[in-house]
Amino acid sequence: MINKEFWKGKKVFLTGHTGFKGSWMSLWLNELGAEVHGYSLAPITEPSLFELSKVATRIHSVFGDIRDFAKLQKTIKECNPDVVIHLAAQPLVRKSYRDPIETYSTNVMGTVNILEAARSCSNLKCIVNVTTDKVYENKELDIPFKEEDRLGGFDPYSNSKACSELVTSSYRSAFLNSTGVKVVTARAGNVIGGGDWSEDRLIPDIIRALEKKEKVIIRSPRAIRPWQHVLESLAGYLELTEYLYSSPDYYIESWNFGPGTSDFMTVGEIVNFIKSDMPHLGLNFEVQTADLHEAQILKLDNSLAQKNLNWSSHWPAKTAIRKTFEWYEQHLNGVDTFELTRSQIKEFCQ
Repeated sequence: MINKEFWKGKKVFLTGHTGFKGSWMSLWLNELGAEVHGYSLAPITEPSLFELSKVATRIHSVFGDIRDFAKLQKTIKECNPDVVIHLAAQPLVRKSYRDPIETYSTNVMGTVNILEAARSCSNLKCIVNVTTDKVYENKELDIPFKEEDRLGGFDPYSNSKACSELVTSSYRSAFLNSTGVKVVTARAGNVIGGGDWSEDRLIPDIIRALEKKEKVIIRSPRAIRPWQHVLESLAGYLELTEYLYSSPDYYIESWNFGPGTSDFMTVGEIVNFIKSDMPHLGLNFEVQTADLHEAQILKLDNSLAQKNLNWSSHWPAKTAIRKTFEWYEQHLNGVDTFELTRSQIKEFCQ
């Protein structure tokens, strides 16, 4: 459970606050009473949850590139945070094939920059670097990955995030441990939720097809993913931060936040569930052969977080899907986006 008292007045420096996960995190931290300082590029999707929910009016928001070290360092020094949560990234697998240089420069040097800039913060207690479930060397053996498994990554996105893990390990050992700043990485499953309009993601693709009255193109119906609502992973990051504050000098350095084994579903199973559970949407699907390599089997072992943080999924995958479509349907019906998002956060926390 999230400790609201812990977060009251905490200064949180949040990178990537204009993105899908970052907007949800900004609103949740604001609800908890934290003082949020966001640093990110301007929203890259139209529409965006950041703009629809007027996130910039509720936190301290700075638009900047994580690769611009001078601006990043100036901004974080002025904030002098208690906590850094690093979400900023180029987060799309297929885009990483099109633009590997941007992907590596953002995901690797962006991590270097935030860790280097954080060294100048006298009040800083901990850093949570959010990577991905795709950082592991995936031989598709249908075995859930544990935190100690070998890192790898076939595509530039996955590999760049594995590199980010190694950068974090080096900065932890070489610089930050000696100053008392605790540094961890967090690896979440495939997150879904209202307000995501990213390209090449299943739910946003479905929403776009609905609005345009087009067929939904499915690339990998047999691909297995650890599906979870965005609030599940964010709860993990928040509980992890609380753990770092309360833990002694020794602490666990990498964490998986994935759903239970019953929520490992194929893309095809997700599609069939949506068709049967929400027939009123009238969706039509078309399967096309994937033109780029993406892992077919990806599962996470979350036993470490369950044991040490008492963290576990609140909403099973099918509930997460329903909550996601409820959000989009209410949004399309004109419900205020901020109140809609806030109400789902409150419902999740009950």
